[in-house]
Amino acid sequence: MKQDYRQLLKPKIINSISGLSLIAKVIVDGYLTGLNKSRRVGAGLEFSQYRGYEPGDDTRLLDWKMLARSGRYYIKQSEIDTHISVKFIIDASKSMLHEEDGLSKMDYIKVLTASLAHLAQSQGDAIGLYALNDKNLRSIQPTVQKQHFNRFLNELITIKGEGKWPASAISLDRIHDKSKKELIFFITDMYEYDLELTNLIKSLKTKRNEVVVLQVMGENEMEFDYEGFVIFEDLETGTKVKVDTKAAKKRYLDLLTKNLDESRNQFLVQGIGYHLFRLNVPISEALQLFLKRRRALL
Repeated sequence: MKQDYRQLLKPKIINSISGLSLIAKVIVDGYLTGLNKSRRVGAGLEFSQYRGYEPGDDTRLLDWKMLARSGRYYIKQSEIDTHISVKFIIDASKSMLHEEDGLSKMDYIKVLTASLAHLAQSQGDAIGLYALNDKNLRSIQPTVQKQHFNRFLNELITIKGEGKWPASAISLDRIHDKSKKELIFFITDMYEYDLELTNLIKSLKTKRNEVVVLQVMGENEMEFDYEGFVIFEDLETGTKVKVDTKAAKKRYLDLLTKNLDESRNQFLVQGIGYHLFRLNVPISEALQLFLKRRRALL
């Protein structure tokens, strides 16, 4: 990257529309610059392949140069039926306020979501946003209009981590459209009490969509890099417990590994993608994942 976006990862910058927009642009532009330049067509769409002309196809999509060279009629596949709906479902419970080195999970998720949405919109896709906890549901239905991105960012920066994930079943009517091609990113730390997150994620999967879970964790959470006696607080319940970190470390890491493996396996069995992101993981990895999953829908 020409500019290290991590210098911009400060709460005051992240939580403003202009700041978040700048960070997303720097991340996406830096990532795309690193890719081999490929021919692009239409509204920034990557060229994929040709296919033979079929009766009923729009003749405006014919490639006349291919006709001149081969004497056959071809359509650029990437110019037809390549727009999809990209939806971001964000876990807005209070556990997302966990902070390390001045960066909370929630702020990291805002940057991650804004970057993915910026890339999606550049591909001509509709972007929608949903943020849930047991106190509130924020939602913006997907559209492709350019001005929609600023509204998307405005809603994104107003998300606050509070309460818990809803324990009762959630109606997916406002979130889920089973009749269309959708790429759904479910962004969470997977902090749950009784599989309430896992069960909802499973219910999102259909034959026509791609569902990807992005689990965001802090480095300290993953490594349990603490010393001595430490008081830990459950951000969602307020419960505090004093822990001898030396005595607890092995058991904690064993249980964490077990839980992560179980979550991954449950989702993979359902055909749901699963990826773990630490707060220090480059967001470019998520952009690469987006393009891969997007291609799977086309």
